[in-house]
Amino acid sequence: MTASAGQRAERNTAAEYPALWPIATRWDDNDHYGHVNNVTYYSYFDTAVNGWLMHTTGVDIRALDAIGVVAETSCKYHSELSFPDALQVGLSVEKLGTRSIVYALALFRESPGDELHLAATGRFVHVYVDAQTRRPVAIPTEIDAAARTLVAGSGAGRNDPS
Repeated sequence: MTASAGQRAERNTAAEYPALWPIATRWDDNDHYGHVNNVTYYSYFDTAVNGWLMHTTGVDIRALDAIGVVAETSCKYHSELSFPDALQVGLSVEKLGTRSIVYALALFRESPGDELHLAATGRFVHVYVDAQTRRPVAIPTEIDAAARTLVAGSGAGRNDPS
């Protein structure tokens, strides 16, 4: 899929994401209509990004002098999810700046035979701020190094948790 000017190309397969992070749906994720409520998708994205960062850096990112705060999120829904679906969140970095990271994400539902089916794609922007003053600062070295492995085309390979 090619993108026109000002529009980012959407990644639709798990192979297009340098890392996958497992997420389990929970009973209370389902809404009255019997599927995962739309706001829960954002929780999956947040959990995957921060869980992956902590796993990859080996650091409790909450204890760093600079923390990533969410400045923007979006989600495009492709198919519905429901408990007890097992999920994989595809992670990639669309843009790595000096004070912010733009993640391109996807939610995939696991199926028998290890197939992954696209359920949603999203965007998640972390802006780094001083943990005390909340003023913008440079991305911590540990976070920057980890994020570089998710830059599309970096050739870094998969970073699945084990």
